[in-house]
Amino acid sequence: MASRPPVHRARKRFGQNFLRDRGIISRIVRAIGPRPGERIVEIGPGQGALTEPLLEAAGGRLEVIELDRDLIPGLRVQFFNYPDFVIHEGDALKVDFRALRGEGEPLRVVGNLPYNISTPLIAHLLQAGDTVADMHFMLQKEVVERLAAEPGGPDWGRLSVMAQYRCRVESLFVVPPEAFVPRPKVDSAIVRLTPHAELPHPARDEALLAAIVKEAFGQRRKTLRNNLKGRITAAELEALDIDPGRRPQTLSVAEFVRIADHLAQTTGEARP
Repeated sequence: MASRPPVHRARKRFGQNFLRDRGIISRIVRAIGPRPGERIVEIGPGQGALTEPLLEAAGGRLEVIELDRDLIPGLRVQFFNYPDFVIHEGDALKVDFRALRGEGEPLRVVGNLPYNISTPLIAHLLQAGDTVADMHFMLQKEVVERLAAEPGGPDWGRLSVMAQYRCRVESLFVVPPEAFVPRPKVDSAIVRLTPHAELPHPARDEALLAAIVKEAFGQRRKTLRNNLKGRITAAELEALDIDPGRRPQTLSVAEFVRIADHLAQTTGEARP
């Protein structure tokens, strides 16, 4: 058993909201399904509410990344009797996950992410490719809805396209504010991101694809003809079987890739 952690006051600058609901914690661990021998990395363990059941389910092997140095001594004391418990002190946004994996098994990454870093951190992890086996995150419910959205809906946007280009996205369940101390002002939700073993719609130039998606969603109410003006003509879009009068939120991942591949192939456009 782990020791009791020392008292720590949540810090706004780190976006800290500590999970306390044991039922929710158990449900998260069941969704993750950790098994002994896996490389599991928890981002932002906080006071170890999720860390302890993860350690037990994973046979005592777990790595954590914690930015708040004041929490680290408490984690060392709390889990001193787990020899395969490893703490990496620092900012997860700056971690080289490829180097962290090394020659070992792909990483399973989990965490209750602060709202202010959730989107850039997911983007950072998506760039790690086959380094990551899957990700289970607690995020602001609104972010999960955007990640898991479908084309044509109000939540479909740049984040949806780029996440689903690389991953299968599953929205699992909602976590209410009362599960945390202090209570956040919004609902949270658990999401599972599983990188595709093979990309369903691989782009010739992924940087160009990202630039096209960003520009297309620059003004959601405008049409592709307007948002991509200077990139591609209406006639070219029609030749790709894409109506230039459509709005960006109606396009699928495959259609965005079709546009980017056309530009990469026919114009030799340099990476933005």
